[in-house]
Amino acid sequence: MLSFTLLVFSILLHRSLAAISADAFYQLPLALGGTLVAPPSTTVLSKHAITPELSDYIERLLKTARIPGIALGVVHVSEGQEPVIELEAWGHRTEEGDGHDMTPDSLFTIASCSKAFLASSVGLLMDDFSQGRNVTPLPPGVSRFDWDTKLKDILPDDWVLADEWASQKANIRDILAHVSGLPRHDFSYGPKDSTQDVVRNLRNLRPAYELRKTWHYNNQMYKTGAYLVSQYANTTYTSFVKSRLFEQMNMTSSTFWPEEAAKAGKFTQTWTKFGRRIPSGFHQDIVELLAGAGGVITSAEDMTKWLITLLNHGVDAATHKIILPRSTFDEMTTAHSIIKGAGATPDMSFEGYGMGWIRWSYQGHEIVSHTGGVPGISTRVAFLPSDGLGLVLLANADEKASANEAIMYRVVEDVLGLRRVDRPLAHDSSSLADEEQSRSIEHERASGIREPPSLDLEKYTGTYSNLGYGAFTLCSPESTSHYCTEVLADFAPFRSPNEQALYASWPRIWSTHLRSVPKEGETFDFQFTTLFPRGYGLNSTAFETFETDESGGTGMFVLQERNGEQDVKGFALMLEEEAVKERKKHFEDIEGYADAWFRKI
Repeated sequence: MLSFTLLVFSILLHRSLAAISADAFYQLPLALGGTLVAPPSTTVLSKHAITPELSDYIERLLKTARIPGIALGVVHVSEGQEPVIELEAWGHRTEEGDGHDMTPDSLFTIASCSKAFLASSVGLLMDDFSQGRNVTPLPPGVSRFDWDTKLKDILPDDWVLADEWASQKANIRDILAHVSGLPRHDFSYGPKDSTQDVVRNLRNLRPAYELRKTWHYNNQMYKTGAYLVSQYANTTYTSFVKSRLFEQMNMTSSTFWPEEAAKAGKFTQTWTKFGRRIPSGFHQDIVELLAGAGGVITSAEDMTKWLITLLNHGVDAATHKIILPRSTFDEMTTAHSIIKGAGATPDMSFEGYGMGWIRWSYQGHEIVSHTGGVPGISTRVAFLPSDGLGLVLLANADEKASANEAIMYRVVEDVLGLRRVDRPLAHDSSSLADEEQSRSIEHERASGIREPPSLDLEKYTGTYSNLGYGAFTLCSPESTSHYCTEVLADFAPFRSPNEQALYASWPRIWSTHLRSVPKEGETFDFQFTTLFPRGYGLNSTAFETFETDESGGTGMFVLQERNGEQDVKGFALMLEEEAVKERKKHFEDIEGYADAWFRKI
């Protein structure tokens, strides 16, 4: 086996050896002794992934996709051989650095790539009960704790859904496979909520589909999973993951706690898709809330240990200790629901979702993978169980999933000798508009009022409430209350002089404020956004940021006659088009088919 030191040394040579062919590179004598030679076999070990050519490819992507930095880890596992690890990093981790301070041991929040750790933890907890290692009393009438256990039985004091049948029948597999029937509702929870608050609020959130009918991503179900572990593991969810997964795999840099990561001096700074630096979206107070759905903080180096374990079906390659029971590994990685029923191209199969993993095949090779995205971060973890290949990609800017996907496929194609598919993002610098152009397009979209509202804008102001989302107050540019004065001051750097819109504070996990712009009659555009009136980092100019296609929707105000005059009754918030379309099959009125109905107080 090549030593880890030799591999790291070889990787460091890549940048200065761009003119050397890949085949010649594998035969280079190493100063530390020995020769880096491709193993004489047809396995994936016969070809390394991180080559000068791949490095050039990623360097181009950093520029065209406007990514400050990327860390990459690749593992090769073959039967009867020691795992081989490759690590490299490009770009910068901090805005104060020299532009080349990203390293493979830099720490990232890996967002939804954390979901696999949640599914693993639930499986470990089930195994503890089945093997008698955990004797915590189960609720009356519950004799088994497994994937078929119903939530109403295992969380009898907390679990209720708005759909009575789904509330009674949903099991643990259903909620982790995203077939609960509940759409995202990500703007319903905030930094003051606990995981129990989130679980108990599910009853106030509208479903869109019948249980098990349709795959629909939902973060709250993974928060429910974390709450479940905390209730029966006799410890917090984060402590359980640390002791049963991180420590068992020697993932010594991995944590959930931002302060701990910051003390290590390797925690990456984060940027928007347009290159503005933003603070880490996760702080100490919300760690337990977000841990199950997206809270793991780790490095490419540590994640290679996780990948090796997964490629060994849950067994530690060095100690042969079982980290994950094989049954848990199989349940997690087997598709239980269908995301896409047909491949997007002839090279692609349909896509299915297991629990914390998506599974499909590419050019005849099965891939098990998941992406992650939070403000300032884009991640991808993937492994090919039949080919012994795994990789992790960590980028410190948001909405860079396409770039990570391009790198993943380039690694898979080159290592396995597959036909390369050109992905324009790697070559076309016009594929991403600059910030000014994007803002202009957004302003044009928002300001294109086809028909003014029926009432004066001031009539739409006031406080609105929904059980699942809470209450908030809309202000007009003419509002004078203390609250509205503060809200308007926050928006001041972003408003044009004659802009007609409504504004509110919306302090949630994924936003700070809300802007509502008239579009046509009583239909308004709603945009959940995060404002930085004084900038952030070394740039003190004001800016705002929001997630494309995930942070906006439509609000339709409903009028009623009161005391002989037209007044606002409330508004219907519609964030997910497919969910609204599905509800229209069962409800004729907008109050029934909206994602949430807000009544005016």
